[in-house]
Amino acid sequence: MKGYIYYEEDDALRNQWFIDELIKEGNANQLDVELLTGDDELPGDASFVFYRARDVEKSQRWEQEGHVVVNRSEVNRVANDKFQTFQLAALLGVPSIPARRVDSVQDIQKYPIVIKTTNGHGGAEVHLCETNDEAEHVISLYPNRQLVMQPYIQHNSSDVRLYLIGVEVVGAVKRTGTDSFKANVGLGGTAERFDVPPPLREFAVKIAKALKSDYIGVDFIQNAEGVWLLNEIEDPVGARSLYETSELNVAREVMRHIHKKLTKC
Repeated sequence: MKGYIYYEEDDALRNQWFIDELIKEGNANQLDVELLTGDDELPGDASFVFYRARDVEKSQRWEQEGHVVVNRSEVNRVANDKFQTFQLAALLGVPSIPARRVDSVQDIQKYPIVIKTTNGHGGAEVHLCETNDEAEHVISLYPNRQLVMQPYIQHNSSDVRLYLIGVEVVGAVKRTGTDSFKANVGLGGTAERFDVPPPLREFAVKIAKALKSDYIGVDFIQNAEGVWLLNEIEDPVGARSLYETSELNVAREVMRHIHKKLTKC
């Protein structure tokens, strides 16, 4: 079966090692896989595309053309809209950090507050504000962008990310920030292996089942009372921290999952 791994060009350069592993493991699982970048059209021989970007309209179009998109566009849409993510959590009964849309400082009742763009990723568009002036400045940075605000939860600059392939939690890491309240490894944080407690596993699996996802990350923080709260769903999710903290061959397991999915279609 012929398939393509789609990345934006800059992201493909940063992820070349993982791409090579996916191609190798695809071949081992009877999948003839190639990299595709910067092209709106999938070749006619495509049975599937492993979609590693955030353009929901593109993935929707490919689905409408009859291609199998991994993850499907609905996963991409929800995971890349923080407000949609928290709405999903509320529907599923998964505890999460309260989130509301914010348009101006008049919407803010109490500080400190965290303001985020709804479609940002990697922690780059997440801001902790303690005054009206700080909040006004942050809001001014994102004209014509949707923003959400959340109460600041004291969490020792750490979170946990659970990795799911299908509806199985295949690994997890605890991430700790350095000189920042953000725990993102890409911003200088560190990662270590994390043993997932059963309730947290159940929350993540509930999300994966609802989304019908193939490969996602689900991030939680723990508040001062020990309650786990959903922070984000990540699609596309990277694998560096998981490779560094476990023996799991992520590319192999993802390609095995895709092969099994295609043979069921």
